[in-house]
Amino acid sequence: MSYEYSEDNLVEAAAQQALEDLGWQVETAWTKETFCEDGLLGREDKSEVILKRYLFQALKELNPNLPNVAYQHAIDQISQKAADKKLVQINKEKYTLLTKGVDVSFTNDKGELIKKKLKVFDFDNPTENHFLAVRQLEVVGDLYNRRPDIVGFVNGIPLVFFELKAHHTDLRNAYTDNLTDYKDTISHIFHSNAFIILSNGTDARVGTVTSPYKFFAEWKRIEEDEEGIVSLDTMLRGTCDKTRLMDLFENFILFDNSAGDSVKILAKNHQFIGVNKVLNKAKNIEELKGKLGVFWHTQGSGKSYSMVFIAQKIHRKFGGSYTFLLVTDRTELERQLYDTFTGVGAVTEKNVKAKSRDHLRELLKENHRYVFSLIHKFSIDKKKESEYPLITDRENLIVISDEAHRTQAGTFARNMRFHGIPNASYLGFTGTPLIKEELELTKNIFGEYVSVYDFKRAIDDGATLPLRYLNKGEKLDIENPALDEKMAELIENEDLDEDQRRKLEREFKRDYPVLTSEKRLDAIAKDLVWHFNERGYQGKAMFVAIDKPTAVRMYGLMMKYWPDYVADLKERIKNAEDQQVELQLKRKLAKVEETEVCVVVSSEQNEVDKFRKMKLDIVQHRKKIVERDLEKEFKDEENPFRFAIVCAMWITGFDAPCVSTVYLDKPIKGHTLMQTIARANRVYDDEKENGLIVDYGNVYKQLEKAYSVYGEGDKGGSGGKTSDGEGKSPVEKLALLANELKESIRATKGYLKELGFNLSD
Repeated sequence: MSYEYSEDNLVEAAAQQALEDLGWQVETAWTKETFCEDGLLGREDKSEVILKRYLFQALKELNPNLPNVAYQHAIDQISQKAADKKLVQINKEKYTLLTKGVDVSFTNDKGELIKKKLKVFDFDNPTENHFLAVRQLEVVGDLYNRRPDIVGFVNGIPLVFFELKAHHTDLRNAYTDNLTDYKDTISHIFHSNAFIILSNGTDARVGTVTSPYKFFAEWKRIEEDEEGIVSLDTMLRGTCDKTRLMDLFENFILFDNSAGDSVKILAKNHQFIGVNKVLNKAKNIEELKGKLGVFWHTQGSGKSYSMVFIAQKIHRKFGGSYTFLLVTDRTELERQLYDTFTGVGAVTEKNVKAKSRDHLRELLKENHRYVFSLIHKFSIDKKKESEYPLITDRENLIVISDEAHRTQAGTFARNMRFHGIPNASYLGFTGTPLIKEELELTKNIFGEYVSVYDFKRAIDDGATLPLRYLNKGEKLDIENPALDEKMAELIENEDLDEDQRRKLEREFKRDYPVLTSEKRLDAIAKDLVWHFNERGYQGKAMFVAIDKPTAVRMYGLMMKYWPDYVADLKERIKNAEDQQVELQLKRKLAKVEETEVCVVVSSEQNEVDKFRKMKLDIVQHRKKIVERDLEKEFKDEENPFRFAIVCAMWITGFDAPCVSTVYLDKPIKGHTLMQTIARANRVYDDEKENGLIVDYGNVYKQLEKAYSVYGEGDKGGSGGKTSDGEGKSPVEKLALLANELKESIRATKGYLKELGFNLSD
């Protein structure tokens, strides 16, 4: 079949029509291009991927009255190849050059050396740039020549790469068969690339030069309140509209080095929409009386990156005089947020985390773009002061509160907003919606919702993964007292210190001993060891214990049963009757023997003596926590630290995509419960299809209750309830899914029997 009439060409033609509707000029290079200055594209040969004719024209218009040598110097820098560097490194360098400007120098008529920074794009007037899409552009690399479907050039720079397939073709083939080959054979076409679009006409996804296929994302909406549709047309209108494309390129691309290797990040659809809603509101910041709104995007949807996008775009568009104060409620969350901002290059200073109230005051007097603080800096000593003192009266200050407004029922947030920093503008970030008890306070501090991306929509969009639920407490027949609201309230947010633990034992003198009995914990530990090692998807896992002593006890009990599991595995290897099964079990054994279990809990005063009195050793665990970077190890898929026992640390705000299973044995509820189960919902690799919640403490009713309050929020007064008022669940019960599977098998057998198949053969 000829190119003109192929099914692939039909998708190309549809893309061409959509781009023309958006105002792009579209040309087909195949068989029509001649290689000279006056040719179709002005290329000298097939190896050129920068259209110098259009680039020269743009440079001249954006930087008038300069000698041609200045423009040529800029073109040379933009076109320069660097074969000895990784693609992502080259892409990052070109991105900086193209967005911040190209430094050139030349001698004027007087013989003076003149230095200038040349603009490549007009970001303030995006439609004034030149947009050209070229179909079937033949490109020659060092050894091979290839013909990409469409390349989108802006001012002669190849910013958008399209790989299109026929409707019946699995979109993954566009990535595995074509895109990976292009990156190997004609990699220079990607040196200046902003993003890559894959589509078969119906399905469409967008990613970057570092994105594995799993992280190519759909673009389903132009506006936030739309239901959303996956299509090539929506993708192109959402990303290749002239204004949106230039906005994406300038303000929604990051290079994150926090995990070691540099990763290029392109904002997801919901981030682009949500961030711009904040920016549109901030245009009238003087009239808002300090209220920028509440940014509710569910856990795992990239809130930290959204904060960076917001802050950097405000600096670019509204001037660089603003300081952002980023407030969290936990030390590990502050560190994680700081690491994100430093990892993407937004923060380059080290001493910008407030150590005290006075230090915060000093930092806000100085000229810092970003300052980090815990909300606890806004507590008062009631013995010494009746009101929180003024920290700063600056107006060019924007406070971003990440869940911190919920701490101490909002007392610290009130002190910050109305006394300590009264003239700042406030933006509240949350992963769960506001409940009735929080609405009045939150509206007084932040105002109304400015952007909403709820739990269900994130799963529907593939931004997060669905969660499955397995009730192990029932299967083990262990004793579980009914979850007491007061008990959950006492322990859900805290690493219990000695006084809190005694209060727990005193107020719940019947239930606490049951939950922490040796017999119960022993049964759970044995089941944990077997279940963790026998799961289908072998991601990392977390066990959430009721308190720190119980966490340490659980470690000891797991270590008691670990050798038993190893012995059982060796016996299965010995008795294996199939060589492939034997090899599979041997690989499993090697992994089990190297796997490390660690306790991760916060420290407290006199803890060595307190644990010793309970005949427990905290020192061995504290030594690991202090001497090693357990957080970094746990986030690394290849590191053998695969099982973490926690009680409050890491259950909120901790982002480790390789975690696939959360074991619950702690009475928690509401907002904290929703955050805890979300540790397992991150998109990771092709094999991770869902997160798994294993419940030993019978918290399912609390899950349903939490979702009815927090799942979809009070967007229309209904909370997370369905139209008939029934609560929904954030997780799917594995038992119900198993029943559905059995019913499907039964129905299939019946149908095949009707057709005359004998299934007994």
